[in-house]
Amino acid sequence: MKELFTTGEAAEICRVSQQTIIRCFDSGRLEGFRVPGSKFRRIPRESLMKFMKGNAIPLDGLETGKKKVLVVDDDAEIVDLLVEVLSRDGRFDVKTATSGYEAGIQTQRFRPDCILLDYMLPDVNGNVVCHTIRKNPEFENIRIIIVSGVIKQDEIDQLLKSGAQDFVKKPFDINDLIKKICASLEMLQKSA
Repeated sequence: MKELFTTGEAAEICRVSQQTIIRCFDSGRLEGFRVPGSKFRRIPRESLMKFMKGNAIPLDGLETGKKKVLVVDDDAEIVDLLVEVLSRDGRFDVKTATSGYEAGIQTQRFRPDCILLDYMLPDVNGNVVCHTIRKNPEFENIRIIIVSGVIKQDEIDQLLKSGAQDFVKKPFDINDLIKKICASLEMLQKSA
């Protein structure tokens, strides 16, 4: 079990921006120490737990170690397949939504690490969902992977500009999709 966290790791666990963690650390609201001879900050597990409890942040990201994936698609068969495969994998905690509206609610409640987002939802398209998530600084670390069968290259380019990290065309190979999820989450950890 990990006992010491960087500000980036603490931000990911708390589902806030790294700057928020740094400000809390620097103001003394989050206890930790600086690595001697450097500007790097480190936060012990106990301090992070105390901070999370004091700010009503769910401890689930700290306790399970699983990455949270929100599957947003109105096709029940695809949702069932993804939930089954990702849950069986063991590295993921999975929730679902079938509309853009529901995706917004689940993003607030669940605080996913990654969203698998169908481009064509019953109420909105993927661009709207990407823009909405990216407007909120609390969600800056959420990775978004668009999954769609009906899409043109210029739409893919627009989605990537809107804040998606990757695109997967339906039908997809489930192992390739899992690799893309893992690669996207690893990129997030390296940038933290």
